[in-house]
Amino acid sequence: MSLVATRAAAVAAEVDRLFDALLAVPDDPRARVYEAMRHAAMGGGKRLRPLLVQAASELFNISQESALRVGVAVECIHVYSLVHDDLPAMDDDDLRRGKPTVHKAFDEATAILAGDALHDLAFEMLSDEETHPDPFVRVDLVKALAVATGAGGMTGGQMMDLEAEKASFDLSTVTRLQQLKTGALIGFSVDAAAIMARIPPEARTRLHGYARDIGLAFQIADDLLDVEGDADLAGKALHKDAAAGKETFVSLLGVERAREQARLLVEQAKAHLHGHGAEADLLRAIADYIVERDR
Repeated sequence: MSLVATRAAAVAAEVDRLFDALLAVPDDPRARVYEAMRHAAMGGGKRLRPLLVQAASELFNISQESALRVGVAVECIHVYSLVHDDLPAMDDDDLRRGKPTVHKAFDEATAILAGDALHDLAFEMLSDEETHPDPFVRVDLVKALAVATGAGGMTGGQMMDLEAEKASFDLSTVTRLQQLKTGALIGFSVDAAAIMARIPPEARTRLHGYARDIGLAFQIADDLLDVEGDADLAGKALHKDAAAGKETFVSLLGVERAREQARLLVEQAKAHLHGHGAEADLLRAIADYIVERDR
């Protein structure tokens, strides 16, 4: 197995272990929402964001437990966004991570509540002293994730994505959309390690550049997979953007130019790490993986 595959498998197992403990089903009328949260959060997904938290934490000797808890927090936000994105009012999807979406496995009301509860669990995790002993660090983590999640981040990108069905976006607008919808959480996943290490914002420029470049490369790779990929491997429906009339990196650049742009972004991302040694090997490998993956 490759370095990324080996580490991703280990991180996925740890993420599921912690979710299993956090989402123990109570013996009362709340049980259904816990079951829906478990359905959404456990047993699937690339776990890229928790893996990035772990990889970036290795630059600063952050404890694995702190990195895991922050990784689970960002995964809570990612999963909540998928649960809501799959709803009939949004993308109306039946399949996610190779199994029925939450509103199909349960019902729409339960899916909405499960997404809400996962969102809240993220901030509960970050504000807990088990995540980091310094309360100022915990506040900074909460603020950074809130910014990455809100209207100036992922949610704003999702709004732009809905508007893309009604308007023709140019390349700069599609780039901005994806920097918010996908890139904001990827950026937080890398930046969180620097926050835990108390690295001042002005000293994080190269990390921000790495995160920006892999975030765009990730989305270009997703757009390519939507055109060329295997739905069984992807675990979700493909070709939906084209059917909805949305502009993507592939529709605007063409397959070959999009693929070349993704490769260039990966090389740029790795160049941002040139001041680091072996401790950045996993971050470098993740950058390569982003454009080589098949799902």
